[in-house]
Amino acid sequence: MKVEIISPSATLFEGEASSVTVPSMMGPFTLLEHHAAIVAILEKGKVSLTDKNGELKEFDIKGGFTENHDNHLTICVEL
Repeated sequence: MKVEIISPSATLFEGEASSVTVPSMMGPFTLLEHHAAIVAILEKGKVSLTDKNGELKEFDIKGGFTENHDNHLTICVEL
């Protein structure tokens, strides 16, 4: 899936990923390729993703929101 992680000051990640785990208000959840459409509010924690090469990347966030639609995940975060 195509993933963009952006903050007001920078693009933190833009590329393909096989899985992404986010810290939502209802608890952490993982999005995989072709996940159903979803919008969620994020809380303080880590966004973790596994890129197409199998490399794990982690980002500490203070909050934000995420939106997934048509295999395109956008995560807007506050650092």
